[in-house]
Amino acid sequence: ILLDSLLQENNDNVVPVVHEMILLRLYHVKKVGIFIPAFLMVLYLEGDSRSSQIIVTQSIQKNTTDATNQVQILERRLPSSIIIGVRKGGTRALLEMLSLHPQIRVAQHEVHFFDNVTNYGMGYDWYLKQFPELSSDQLCIEKSPSYFVTNRVPERIRAMDPAMKIILIVRDPVTRLVSDFTQITYNRIEKGLPIRSFDEAMVRSDGSLALDNYGVDTGLYSTHLVNWFNHFPREQIFIANGDKLIRAPWQELNKIETFLNLNHSITREHFFFNATKGFHCMLVKGQKRCLAKSKGRPHVKVEPETIVKLRKYYKPHNYKFYSLVGKDFGWPEE
Repeated sequence: ILLDSLLQENNDNVVPVVHEMILLRLYHVKKVGIFIPAFLMVLYLEGDSRSSQIIVTQSIQKNTTDATNQVQILERRLPSSIIIGVRKGGTRALLEMLSLHPQIRVAQHEVHFFDNVTNYGMGYDWYLKQFPELSSDQLCIEKSPSYFVTNRVPERIRAMDPAMKIILIVRDPVTRLVSDFTQITYNRIEKGLPIRSFDEAMVRSDGSLALDNYGVDTGLYSTHLVNWFNHFPREQIFIANGDKLIRAPWQELNKIETFLNLNHSITREHFFFNATKGFHCMLVKGQKRCLAKSKGRPHVKVEPETIVKLRKYYKPHNYKFYSLVGKDFGWPEE
């Protein structure tokens, strides 16, 4: 009856029901307010001037109680914030650390919805199912590092939710590139595949840099960020410092809590320094929790001359990035 009346009122088409979600596409409708009793809820997503979307999802009643001993109603909701990158910039560490906040829940794997043709083709109903159930005061975050460098992603995220809060974590692009190459090298060793040294891969026989090599383009932060600024205002994009996250994670996390309009719940007491790994691990209800063993591995050997060449290459791009974000990250230049 509710859906019939909605159709009559707005004279629009309804996409067929898909399990727990009903996706309605409404044309030229600025605002719709609907209240559904019992187990249904309406999630209204602002669209562009041509279309808006209403997603009706099923809430799940759990036999759990809150502090007032009342039964909680849990529901899946689309994310309020997305960590878009950068690859090997600290995205996994950031996501795990943010999960310390009682009002934040995270997708347990990289969803790759907006940058994968197959996943994106499955629609928002598939995307919704990748997230955990939330209580009324919680929000969800996902991270997929390749979002940052994929041209279509900003447009697709804005089409879903123009109010989305974007988080980008960056580090010195040369260190990031070496870390990226290190991970690829370890993966190839584990698979029994041949490997090359970093210098062999990045420097040609004539001494010039192989700029078309995988990963070099990722460090051109200003180039990619302009694409995001074309779709989201500056105040909706938080730029986290990956180097500071290593040294004092609670300081960067407090800034992100403010960005997400959350109380400051993550403190220095949530961390301890792991000298073996060279970064901070977490304390969760008295239990120590570190990132996977693949995190914090020693980097591959790189000749100093190669580092100097890469820093000279990235220097003007870094300055452009500093200008875009209004902050000098102080990355090495020689």
